[in-house]
Amino acid sequence: MPSLRPAFDTNAAITFAYTTKMTRLLTAIVCFAASASLLAEDELALRLQPALETITPDGLLAHIKVLASNEFEGRSPGTKGEELSVKYIADQFKKIELKPGNPDGTYTQEVPLAGIKSEPRMSFTIGDKTMDLKYPDDFVASSARLQPEIKIDKANVVFVGYGVVAPEYGWNDYKDVDVRGKTLLMLIGDPPVPDPKDPAKLSDKIFKGKAMTYYGRWTYKYEIAAQKGAAAAIIIHETEPAAYPWQVVRSSWGKENFELDNPNNNMDAISARLWITLEVAKKLFADCGQDFDALKKSAITKEFRPVALNAKANVEIKQEIRSFKSHNVIGKLEGDDPKLRDEYIICTAHWDHLGRHPELQGDQIFNGAIDNASGVASVIQLAAAFKKLNPPPKRSVLFMATTAEETGLLGAKYYAEHPLYPLEKTLADFNIDGINPWGKTHDLEDLTDRNSTLDDLLGEAAARQGRVMKPSSEPEKGGFYRVDSFEFAKAGVPALHAARGIEVIGKPPEYGKQKRDEFVAKHYHQPSDEVDPTWDLSGAVQDVQLLFEVGYQVANGDKFPEWKAGSEFKAKRDTVLKK
Repeated sequence: MPSLRPAFDTNAAITFAYTTKMTRLLTAIVCFAASASLLAEDELALRLQPALETITPDGLLAHIKVLASNEFEGRSPGTKGEELSVKYIADQFKKIELKPGNPDGTYTQEVPLAGIKSEPRMSFTIGDKTMDLKYPDDFVASSARLQPEIKIDKANVVFVGYGVVAPEYGWNDYKDVDVRGKTLLMLIGDPPVPDPKDPAKLSDKIFKGKAMTYYGRWTYKYEIAAQKGAAAAIIIHETEPAAYPWQVVRSSWGKENFELDNPNNNMDAISARLWITLEVAKKLFADCGQDFDALKKSAITKEFRPVALNAKANVEIKQEIRSFKSHNVIGKLEGDDPKLRDEYIICTAHWDHLGRHPELQGDQIFNGAIDNASGVASVIQLAAAFKKLNPPPKRSVLFMATTAEETGLLGAKYYAEHPLYPLEKTLADFNIDGINPWGKTHDLEDLTDRNSTLDDLLGEAAARQGRVMKPSSEPEKGGFYRVDSFEFAKAGVPALHAARGIEVIGKPPEYGKQKRDEFVAKHYHQPSDEVDPTWDLSGAVQDVQLLFEVGYQVANGDKFPEWKAGSEFKAKRDTVLKK
């Protein structure tokens, strides 16, 4: 009878013993590595803690109160408000013991600006009738050209849909129509092209769906109109696609505006830039025998062709021009590594706001507490945090408060065109334009849409705070294209625009969105953007600390941040780095 006891397999036993031993060894190695990693993270956290602790609600609020005070008169470039702002920021950089950021030994970079006060008139001639428009209730108008008078007399009006030429999407609103010398009428935003599979949604194959592209920005529309040789371009304002009400257009354009004081007097810009209200546009179309809604609908197709209206535009802009030197304020923390200290990261926020409007009844000062005294306060706090590091970061860190952001990102644009330090050696720009004043949040919104590896670092840092990074909840507003970091991105430098969350801890789910919407509707670019005693800046501290962590990683990292494949800025960066 055969034995029921299995035969002993010596080879199997040896294999089993070896495998068990190796498994234990690998487990030990993994545990050791994990332990070492945790120790490294703990050591890093311990090293960063004193720096992080310098970023506080009280510290932020103290700077905001000064910059947003009535004494600073709304911080308009070329005014007492600029003098006070530049001095205060430079003094703070000196107090922190930053080195002068300009290689000439100063804390400022001169930015040649021209201030332009405009007195515009506008009308349409339709047949034998004249449609006079009231400024600034019905329209606003300005010109970047530095000349005392702009005059457009009876220029033919052509509706060009969204006024977009986007070869990568096979889109051309102009077709082969000659618009030289004509007045162009165009819609705000990107063409909202429906998804052919679900018309209730927007196609994500053309113009990024709901998210705004640069084609949707008003700056692009005036630029392409100039390239086409048009005499004037009129944007039809609508609150939802513009992301702000008409009152913001009035406040922003119905005052002294600024342009870079270029040697060519900006004669390559379009002669007249105008906005009109939706109500005026609808009346104009109706008086010309056209259906505005029908033409607007036709403009969301590739087949759209410009439509000549039975109207002529008359525009006259008298301009009072003053040239002056404005200033970016810049401080420098020199890197600790002799091989890397000539490479840079830069932290930016604009110091300017809309100034004082003496024609207003009651409060005339646009204090700009959130927009953007809060951003400058954050940069000052970041500078103090980096200065606290021991040892300092390997690469140098620049801290810059820019001028004239509110009138076209001009300070950042000037720096990008006349950098104090080579852009090919500038690893990243971290920009702050407004902070979260409503408390800590569960989430963090990525306003740069995961365009670069900086977004990945931000997401990882947020996770360490126990937060979740999400896509922007309002991609249609094109937040990334409306702030200084865009000028760095256009120059190829990877950029990160500080995001804010809306899921406020301890508040109802809708609280954060309600507060944000209320700010945009009632306080954005209004005199009421003032310091509010009900603010809770603990969430702002969270966000600024995140930027510090990401900045620290980049300043000490082994490689440059990169634009991701598909980003419209990658080709420019590749070109810059080949120099």
